[in-house]
Amino acid sequence: MTTTPQRAGAPARVWAELPLAPGTVVRARELALRDVRAHDTATALLDHVIGHAERGPDRPAVVEGDRTLSYQDLLIRVAATRDALHAAGVRAGDAVAAIGPRSAGTPVVFLALEALGASYVPLDPSWPEVRVRDVLARSRAVLLLDYSGDGDAPHAARSAAAAEQIAVLPLPTESAGTALPGRDGTDRSREVRYTIFTSGTTGRPKGATVEHQGMVNHLWAKAADLSLGPDDAVAFTAPLVFDISIWQMLCPLLVGGRVVVVGDTAMRLPRWLIGVLDAAAVTVVELVPTVVGWLVDDLARRKRVGLPVLRWLLSTGEELYPAVAERVLATLPHVSVVNAYGPTECSDDVTHHVVVPGDLTRPRLPVGAPVANTTLHVLVQDAEGGRWRAAEPGESGELFVGGTGVGLGYLNDRDTTDRTFFRDPFDPDSATGRLYRSGDLARVDEGLVYYLGRSDRQVKVSGVRMELGEIEVVLSRHPAVEQCAVVVSGDGAHGELVAHYSLRAPMPQTELQEALSEALPMAMVPKRWREWDALPLTHNGKIDHRSLQAAAVTPRKEAP
Repeated sequence: MTTTPQRAGAPARVWAELPLAPGTVVRARELALRDVRAHDTATALLDHVIGHAERGPDRPAVVEGDRTLSYQDLLIRVAATRDALHAAGVRAGDAVAAIGPRSAGTPVVFLALEALGASYVPLDPSWPEVRVRDVLARSRAVLLLDYSGDGDAPHAARSAAAAEQIAVLPLPTESAGTALPGRDGTDRSREVRYTIFTSGTTGRPKGATVEHQGMVNHLWAKAADLSLGPDDAVAFTAPLVFDISIWQMLCPLLVGGRVVVVGDTAMRLPRWLIGVLDAAAVTVVELVPTVVGWLVDDLARRKRVGLPVLRWLLSTGEELYPAVAERVLATLPHVSVVNAYGPTECSDDVTHHVVVPGDLTRPRLPVGAPVANTTLHVLVQDAEGGRWRAAEPGESGELFVGGTGVGLGYLNDRDTTDRTFFRDPFDPDSATGRLYRSGDLARVDEGLVYYLGRSDRQVKVSGVRMELGEIEVVLSRHPAVEQCAVVVSGDGAHGELVAHYSLRAPMPQTELQEALSEALPMAMVPKRWREWDALPLTHNGKIDHRSLQAAAVTPRKEAP
């Protein structure tokens, strides 16, 4: 392992060494894809918001239905929340869990935490108590900030906080006498900015932690690649425990534009979503391919020209198939379509690709070229699972990410971090000195990256990233379950989870479903179940997932 600097005054972090075959460093540098640009990643985002408020205090910053927060209003609410957090004991370096709906309150909470040098840990209001308690414990949160609107966080969150002896602070509504924040000019680049907990193979979630410099670099990359400015309105559509929610609610504020909050209700039907986007004159929207498909199908079915001011439609979370992209270009010819890709561990997207008609004849769309200050390597591991070498152009391998966006690893989880984060052996001038092993298969053709799927069993179903192993671990804990395995049936937007299991004692399938629902988000609870007398095994005695995958297509014995 090698020691690399972390932040001023902090102990040095030792990062794992990536085993390399001879000559790999030179060849990998030759084949690397990189984009180097000069961006200010040290200044607080709040400083930019203050500047916009000074130049146009009444300009709209956040729009939620009939309510609009101006830049001045936003600063007032940030100041009140900052002071309440400080009075509750929050200090620089603390992690603060936050729970509430996607709303105008979300960027308020984020900016107030940034003002204190604290980090944001979002919780999903729908999570069961077991998961909330686990996240609170693993993050070592000092406080649970409740901005649910009625001052009453979900019961599961309140119970979890009480069990972990963590105070719950309602978002303040009064701001009288609050001093507005001022620019501090501090170098924030190495501060921990946020942690998003994703599914983990051990049956417990893991917290991907991102530095300020990585987050802001990604915001600048979005602003540059989409030519965002003060006249843009970006739709805030993502669940708050998904990394894309960060840029959706913050990038408009970086450039003086406006955030348009799209509530969960509007996301349920295409005509409702279209109505919100039209009414708010949204110019940029990011959606998973499933939603992209039904949105353009609704427009085509009703034979209407919709979303006249929309400039960009970004697809993320699942593979965007050429047929869906073709329907978008045909239905919304004035809109540019971006196929985006990136892991939570690297500050969100690391590639962008603007889809052009020539792409539509390809079997797969490229995910594109690296965003600003990002370096991409495709490496191949030898047959023994040891040393790595550089993949030649057109050869598939595993994607590694270097550069400013690479995060700090998994919060308070050294063992998991050391399996995927390494010292960067290829770039001595890297802003982070870190290299992230994505676990994604990819190849590079003509300077563009093509995503080829997962190299392990981490998957995305309906835009939700999860480890199948986590579901299996939780299901296996049920005393009636003898064996179990979870696979995905179907591809992309049509994928669904299928649970295969054998029992040691009779048990209704509904009770197994209920047990998972109490411990996992609903998106991770399989909708299809199949009971076996005994699960098929490979020659070496392991569960044969390939046989289960085939059986999921033509089920033999479905559970009642």
